[in-house]
Amino acid sequence: MGLKIAIGGKGGVGKTTVCAVWAELFAEDGCDVLAIDADPNANLASAFGIPPEQSPEPLIKMEQLIAERTGTEREAVGAYFKLNPKVSDLPEKHWVEVNGVKLLVLGAITQAGAGCACPEGAFLKALLTHTILQRQEVVLVDLAAGVESMGRASVQGIDALVVVVEPGSRSIETAINIARMAKELGIKHVAAIANKITEAAQAETIKPKLPNITILANINYNSAVQEADMRGTPVIEADAELVEQLTKAKNTLADLIFPSAGSEVGDKRFV
Repeated sequence: MGLKIAIGGKGGVGKTTVCAVWAELFAEDGCDVLAIDADPNANLASAFGIPPEQSPEPLIKMEQLIAERTGTEREAVGAYFKLNPKVSDLPEKHWVEVNGVKLLVLGAITQAGAGCACPEGAFLKALLTHTILQRQEVVLVDLAAGVESMGRASVQGIDALVVVVEPGSRSIETAINIARMAKELGIKHVAAIANKITEAAQAETIKPKLPNITILANINYNSAVQEADMRGTPVIEADAELVEQLTKAKNTLADLIFPSAGSEVGDKRFV
């Protein structure tokens, strides 16, 4: 059934960078990879080097499609709608292929108080459930920033949730809450990546605040990532050290999920 990983954290911590680099690394291993942008501020496409004018339209903005699949009109108030709309044919119709990865941009609900009790929520939940439970690929989901995605997104079937955290009390608090909610949802493997580290003491401060959570890597702060974003180039091309650190983090996560599979890179353990 492949490998299903969701990546979360406070906004701006680097979860999209992790998702993009991992997606390309899994593709280089020979895996069939589907990367899903489930963030309302959809920018996973730019992390792959896709120009803004060529970025796929988030499915959440396709009002007519949602109305057709859920059986209701977008502006209908109090109308009945399908809780489990058909979505199995949509990934192939709407993904774009970039750098050996299939990219599907879902987007997310942004209006206050809008959760799953609406056509849009049912649509997104059905799509995430399908990709997580039914797809055969390695699936990487870039979740919406913060903790609300844990309540709105259907992530219960994932193999692992990785929370990205940077030095700072708000980021650490968000990571703690996401990890707690993940375990309450029954997600077996919860891990973390400490990002934007500028000195060793910061990593040592983060580690005890995330007890019983494997820290996959301590990623050093790297201005090259920001420069790649400004240039519109793939983030994986930003810096060799970043790629090396995230490669080790990926393999550590694989060993956590599949402890008896060995540590060989590209051994097809994911497919």
